[in-house]
Amino acid sequence: LDYVIDITNEDYENMLRIVEAEAGGEDRTGKVLVANVIINRVMDEQFPNTITDVIFQQEDGVCQFSPIRDGRFYNVKVSEETVEAVNAALYGEDCSSGALYFMARAYADKEKAAWFDRNLTKLFTYGGHEFFC
Repeated sequence: LDYVIDITNEDYENMLRIVEAEAGGEDRTGKVLVANVIINRVMDEQFPNTITDVIFQQEDGVCQFSPIRDGRFYNVKVSEETVEAVNAALYGEDCSSGALYFMARAYADKEKAAWFDRNLTKLFTYGGHEFFC
């Protein structure tokens, strides 16, 4: 079996960390969804073309993913469930409906949430995250 995208060991480790940091409190599907968004971005021409570059991408000096900004990314302990969910996503399990963005409205600041609502199309909510394209 091949992964749906080409990745390096560094990409894989970074994917595990970002999924744990973003979705450690979510169930398996919530974790797969976060991995799906990263993969969708890698495959979309408006985003960088590696997992690592997507995770560390900045717009106007602002990190795209809050765990990079607040440092949680660097301190997570990756669970077995996260490893399994990331592997499933990399092997093609996809329940994202093409989502390129997600946010946890409960934790997002009002301006950022308003940007999502103004500029993106909401696809669905799962667990603590809303998914957009």
